[in-house]
Amino acid sequence: MTQAAQTRHKTGWYLLGPAFVAAIAYVDPGNVAANVSAGAQFGFLLLWVIVAANVMAGLVQYLSAKLGLVSGRTLPEAVGAALSRPARLAYWAQAEIVAMATDVAEVIGGAVALRILFGLPLLVGGVITGLVSLLLLGIQDRRGQQLFERVITGMLLIIAVGFTASFFVATPPPGSVIGGLTPRFRGSESVLLAAAMLGATVMPHAVYLHSGLARDRHGHPAAGPQRRRLLRVTRVDVGLAMVVAGGVNGAMLLVAALNMAGRGGTGSIDGAYAAVRDTVNPTIAVFFAIGLLTSGLASSSVGAYAGAMIMQGLLYRAVPLLMRRLVTLAPSLLILAVGLDPTRTLVLSQVVLSFGIPMALLPLVRLTSDRRLMGPDVNHRLTTVVGWVVGVLISVLNVMLIVLTVKG
Repeated sequence: MTQAAQTRHKTGWYLLGPAFVAAIAYVDPGNVAANVSAGAQFGFLLLWVIVAANVMAGLVQYLSAKLGLVSGRTLPEAVGAALSRPARLAYWAQAEIVAMATDVAEVIGGAVALRILFGLPLLVGGVITGLVSLLLLGIQDRRGQQLFERVITGMLLIIAVGFTASFFVATPPPGSVIGGLTPRFRGSESVLLAAAMLGATVMPHAVYLHSGLARDRHGHPAAGPQRRRLLRVTRVDVGLAMVVAGGVNGAMLLVAALNMAGRGGTGSIDGAYAAVRDTVNPTIAVFFAIGLLTSGLASSSVGAYAGAMIMQGLLYRAVPLLMRRLVTLAPSLLILAVGLDPTRTLVLSQVVLSFGIPMALLPLVRLTSDRRLMGPDVNHRLTTVVGWVVGVLISVLNVMLIVLTVKG
């Protein structure tokens, strides 16, 4: 094989994958809870939030992957190198809280799905979800990243089928869908759900993780044609992954708006399953539950993977996989044991993630706009401006959330 052919081979379609692993974070049980709640309570009103969040997520994930490729560092490593020890430990503490909030959504979602499908108690379902996610992590640990990417991408396809199957039975009216693309709110609860949907889409742990996924998959090439080709591949990877994730998220809200608006008891995942079963088709409802279970299993493993990367980058130490899994799993199992409302807990966990977004996004924009670190692949000035605007908008939304919730 000639050198030119080898180069083309190295930039082929099979280099896609890291973004699809990160995209699992965008179709996790937290998304299900937030999107179903939004559709059931407000119909098509908040569809625009999903569209805006996915556009933001595409930019953020590309910047994260670019940081890993160009600098050879993960985002946690790059942030840690720029901070004093006390500041680095404080930054790690908030990132760890975000990782735990992530696991709450994933494990509870998997537990709810197992209860729906097999009638298992939530605590037992949570333990099973944690164990299966550990097995998935074992694939990455023993067989390498590429096989892990293929397994997770396959699970992403199952999730997509599970959450979009109802469109083969009934589709929403086009006028209502178009109306849902107009940005607006309706009271403090809609702002709460918007923040939850944003936190469930632009996931902080996915921002941290993607920098490591891209670096570990593609290496740290020197500036030049090969790196530019890899950056182009990365843009395609991110674009395709965001189209899939955005389509699935939009489908969740549209299904809820079409089948659950105005129905009692549809504000929970169990209620959503019952509504799909009663108004659409029992088989489609089973697809919904399988999609939920798959999203809980896959996203839990990806979240734990991100947590290990965060800890290693900020604390400069690797933690055994089992110990790392137990650290983030414990709060989830405690919540299940206490008996808190699963869907409400899921939504609130996404709000916690929303508050963690600026802590990941603002340093990312700052680092990728640093010419000393990024060289010729530094952000374009417009990209930097848009990145700062996105960070500020998310921060403002969080402030609105606090004010309106207190007043309410």
